Amino acid sequence: MSQSVPPPGSPFADHAAAPGPYAPPPVDDSVGLGLAAAFVTALVAAAVYGGIAAALEREIGWAAVGVGFLIGFASGKVGGPNPVLPAVSALLALASVYVGQLFEIAILLAKTGSLTATEILFRHTGELTSIWKEGSNLITLLFFVLAAFAAFSGARKAAS
Repeated sequence: MSQSVPPPGSPFADHAAAPGPYAPPPVDDSVGLGLAAAFVTALVAAAVYGGIAAALEREIGWAAVGVGFLIGFASGKVGGPNPVLPAVSALLALASVYVGQLFEIAILLAKTGSLTATEILFRHTGELTSIWKEGSNLITLLFFVLAAFAAFSGARKAAS
């Protein structure tokens, strides 16, 4: 027996409230917290990166990747899947590696002089930047690229 007219009412009425397998995830709008987490992580990572590089008296690429990944991971976990966070994480990773490199130079100069690393970093920033420019090369650029890529992909992976 077949019906020529469908029964009254929607056959999907009972399932209207339940999300299907293709429903978008709920939006967690905590972008501000994600940005704050990325910023704090960038500051801490810069200090650690500079300290490690000064202790070893050389920079290591995996440390730059670690800086970027930590910043991206923190922003993605705290801030959720907002598309702004990976881009901001990448920018903060660039800044963090740069400040870490300046901190490394300040620590190395403090070992040979009478000033502390913080005095050199905050009172002689111009001279410190000049020294950084003289020592920069293609490897320095590679570290920036690695950190930015790791931050971008880390934020995306952590949010998913």
